[in-house]
Amino acid sequence: MTKLSAIPVAAIFALLVATTASAAATNPGPVNAGSPAAPFSQNKQNEPALAVDAKHPNILVAGANDNIDMEACNAGDDTTCPFTNGVGVSGVYFSFNSGKSWTQPTYTGLTARGCLGTVDTPPTPPEPGCTPTTGSIGTLPWYFEDGLVSDGDPAVAFGPKPGANGFSWNNGSRLYYANLTANLGATRSEEAFKGFEAIAVSRTDNVAGAAANDKNAWQHPVVISQQSSTTFSDKEQIWADNASSSSFFGNVYVCWANFIGQEKSPNAAPAQLKVAVSSDGGDTWTEHAIGGAANNSQRNPLDGCTIRTDSSGNAYVFGVGTVSSQSHDAFELVSISTNGGSNWSTARPVAGPVTQPGTVDSVLHRPVIDGIAGARSDLAPAPSVDIANGAPTGADATDRIVMTYVSGEITKPHVYFTESTDKAQTWSTPRTIEGAADRGYYTAPSISPDGTSVYVVYNAFTTPYRTNTTDPRSLVGVFLKAPSSAGSTPTGAFTEVIRGAPGDPRGSSQNNLVGEFLGDYVYAVATRTYGAAVYNDTRAAADCPKMDAWRQSLRIPPVGTRPAPQQDCAPTFGNSDIFGFTTSP
Repeated sequence: MTKLSAIPVAAIFALLVATTASAAATNPGPVNAGSPAAPFSQNKQNEPALAVDAKHPNILVAGANDNIDMEACNAGDDTTCPFTNGVGVSGVYFSFNSGKSWTQPTYTGLTARGCLGTVDTPPTPPEPGCTPTTGSIGTLPWYFEDGLVSDGDPAVAFGPKPGANGFSWNNGSRLYYANLTANLGATRSEEAFKGFEAIAVSRTDNVAGAAANDKNAWQHPVVISQQSSTTFSDKEQIWADNASSSSFFGNVYVCWANFIGQEKSPNAAPAQLKVAVSSDGGDTWTEHAIGGAANNSQRNPLDGCTIRTDSSGNAYVFGVGTVSSQSHDAFELVSISTNGGSNWSTARPVAGPVTQPGTVDSVLHRPVIDGIAGARSDLAPAPSVDIANGAPTGADATDRIVMTYVSGEITKPHVYFTESTDKAQTWSTPRTIEGAADRGYYTAPSISPDGTSVYVVYNAFTTPYRTNTTDPRSLVGVFLKAPSSAGSTPTGAFTEVIRGAPGDPRGSSQNNLVGEFLGDYVYAVATRTYGAAVYNDTRAAADCPKMDAWRQSLRIPPVGTRPAPQQDCAPTFGNSDIFGFTTSP
């Protein structure tokens, strides 16, 4: 491990993590309580997830991609900021007061947070780089010990704990945390699974212990995706059937996109939506395919999935994809299982057509909304869904299904809302709900279990698409609320509950530095008395003019000098955070 900073190593560790970190009660306020403000990329967090315990609605758990354990840029070549091989990025955070404040525990595992290098100007020749060691981590435990790496794309859900007589809330609650995982070993003989990325699920029945740094409160992760040597599993979501009125109470569902050959050839990436189902609390899983595997000009299969259950146990998986019956346009699609996930209907359109909001960046080769070198917007049109299933008992369920997504032209990407009151058979005409100056980015809805209140969170840009990197950009998080009811009466008008402080997303960054990075998700939950949400926030991220100039030169040559972030930028460059809202008093 490289330890060349002038600051004593013991002091560094005391500053970065010593014990459980807690965020003060602010609303909105930071969720990633243990995150340092510097250096990059340890200060980089994105792609939040959120879950509420239906039996104990004051308990919330969030997940995020968290680089807290990564090496600093100056550990090696000062102008590169790589992901440290073997170090996990699946952060977990707990709130026991309905989202007013948050705690981030520390465990032990493979870490590079002590690999800081020397901040010298001008930069000296590259230092040796970082060899991670066992130490304090701010991410999920037991991956390193099991020959795995927690690779982010977090998804979290609460369900009932199984017992001798099956699932019951009287047994307690079980938290499930799904994420991508990679092999720790670099050779085939060291592989824990085949392929490039798999889906793994961690579980705990003791959130109080897990929040208090007890590594043993967590069970070891279970790899649930069936893998081949060319499989790249991606973009998973998880749900536990949490209404005791359901015929399949306690079932757990995970959906994801299954890419084949993605790392072998840029032209070989057929994908198929997969759903894995567990009926024993996550010990064992069965995998089911939704539709065929294709990715071509004629058909794109479902991607950007989300999954939910209603009060009787019907399971619904949603995604965005094309259907030949609709002139190959992209639509929000749904597939339904009425038998606990054993069989799934053919996916059919429920809303759309939808348009990918953004322009493909010439260097990133991905669509962006805010401007050149901007944050990617690949999954903005993907549907996010919630159902008023009456959990934990199902007694007061309305089974109203609410959906939001982002679609539209680059000048004004809209946040759309649609809903169904007849188990996804018919849907309301999608309506736009964003603020007048907001250009939608990512969004998620939630509906109270009794169907009386609907909440929507979204990130948005309030500045137009930028053709340069010199003009400021503005990112905000917004939380809306609307009244709802039983029956077919439409959800009422949305009003703004909270609007977060703006931040400049140019201060966020991919680890390779060539563009901004905010990830692909925001998330919301609802109880009978309050709503809560998590979103991406860049208010504390410092814009770096030298980085801006270099990023622009990659797109409009001549190419300039690649900057060294720790020497050429403010210390808080890259400091993207996860912020939370709650309407709880």
